[in-house]
Amino acid sequence: MNEESLVDSLLPAVEQQLESTQTPYVQETFVRLVEKEGISPDESKKLIALCLADESNRMYIDKRDFDVSRYQELLDALPDEPSE
Repeated sequence: MNEESLVDSLLPAVEQQLESTQTPYVQETFVRLVEKEGISPDESKKLIALCLADESNRMYIDKRDFDVSRYQELLDALPDEPSE
Protein backbone atom coordinates (compact mmCIF):
# COMPACT_ATOMS: atom_id res chain seq x y z
CA MET A 1 0.00 0.00 0.00
CA ASN A 2 1.48 3.34 -0.97
CA GLU A 3 1.54 6.33 1.37
CA GLU A 4 -1.35 8.13 -0.34
CA SER A 5 -3.72 5.15 -0.16
CA LEU A 6 -2.71 4.55 3.47
CA VAL A 7 -3.49 8.16 4.33
CA ASP A 8 -6.81 7.97 2.48
CA SER A 9 -7.70 4.77 4.35
CA LEU A 10 -7.16 6.60 7.65
CA LEU A 11 -9.44 9.55 6.82
CA PRO A 12 -12.49 7.87 8.44
CA ALA A 13 -10.47 7.47 11.66
CA VAL A 14 -9.50 11.15 11.49
CA GLU A 15 -13.18 12.06 11.04
CA GLN A 16 -14.02 10.03 14.16
CA GLN A 17 -11.22 11.70 16.12
CA LEU A 18 -12.48 15.13 15.06
CA GLU A 19 -15.91 14.27 16.52
CA SER A 20 -14.70 12.47 19.65
CA THR A 21 -14.53 14.15 23.05
CA GLN A 22 -11.57 11.86 23.83
CA THR A 23 -9.32 13.43 21.20
CA PRO A 24 -9.85 17.21 21.51
CA TYR A 25 -6.24 17.78 20.44
CA VAL A 26 -7.13 16.51 16.95
CA GLN A 27 -9.92 19.09 16.64
CA GLU A 28 -7.56 21.79 17.96
CA THR A 29 -4.97 20.84 15.35
CA PHE A 30 -7.58 20.87 12.58
CA VAL A 31 -8.85 24.32 13.57
CA ARG A 32 -5.28 25.65 13.80
CA LEU A 33 -4.38 24.32 10.36
CA VAL A 34 -7.52 25.68 8.70
CA GLU A 35 -7.88 29.01 10.50
CA LYS A 36 -4.30 30.01 11.30
CA GLU A 37 -2.31 28.21 8.60
CA GLY A 38 -4.88 28.71 5.82
CA ILE A 39 -4.82 25.07 4.77
CA SER A 40 -7.98 23.62 3.24
CA PRO A 41 -10.09 21.32 5.44
CA ASP A 42 -9.44 18.33 3.15
CA GLU A 43 -5.69 18.90 3.13
CA SER A 44 -5.71 19.43 6.91
CA LYS A 45 -7.41 16.07 7.40
CA LYS A 46 -4.82 14.43 5.16
CA LEU A 47 -1.99 15.95 7.20
CA ILE A 48 -3.57 14.63 10.40
CA ALA A 49 -4.00 11.21 8.75
CA LEU A 50 -0.31 11.30 7.82
CA CYS A 51 0.55 11.72 11.52
CA LEU A 52 -1.78 8.86 12.41
CA ALA A 53 -0.13 6.70 9.74
CA ASP A 54 3.32 7.59 11.03
CA GLU A 55 2.45 6.64 14.61
CA SER A 56 0.66 3.47 13.49
CA ASN A 57 3.71 2.47 11.47
CA ARG A 58 6.00 3.17 14.42
CA MET A 59 3.73 0.98 16.60
CA TYR A 60 4.09 -1.88 14.14
CA ILE A 61 7.86 -1.51 13.75
CA ASP A 62 8.55 -1.14 17.47
CA LYS A 63 5.89 -3.71 18.49
CA ARG A 64 4.37 -1.37 21.06
CA ASP A 65 1.08 0.28 21.94
CA PHE A 66 -0.14 3.52 20.39
CA ASP A 67 1.83 6.45 21.85
CA VAL A 68 -0.67 9.28 22.33
CA SER A 69 2.07 11.71 23.39
CA ARG A 70 4.08 11.04 20.24
CA TYR A 71 0.93 11.42 18.12
CA GLN A 72 0.23 14.77 19.78
CA GLU A 73 3.82 15.88 19.12
CA LEU A 74 3.44 15.00 15.45
CA LEU A 75 0.18 16.96 15.30
CA ASP A 76 1.77 19.94 17.06
CA ALA A 77 4.52 20.00 14.43
CA LEU A 78 2.07 20.30 11.52
CA PRO A 79 2.08 21.61 8.85
CA ASP A 80 5.58 20.08 8.81
CA GLU A 81 5.14 16.46 7.78
CA PRO A 82 6.47 13.68 9.99
CA SER A 83 9.90 12.50 8.99
CA GLU A 84 11.78 9.47 10.16
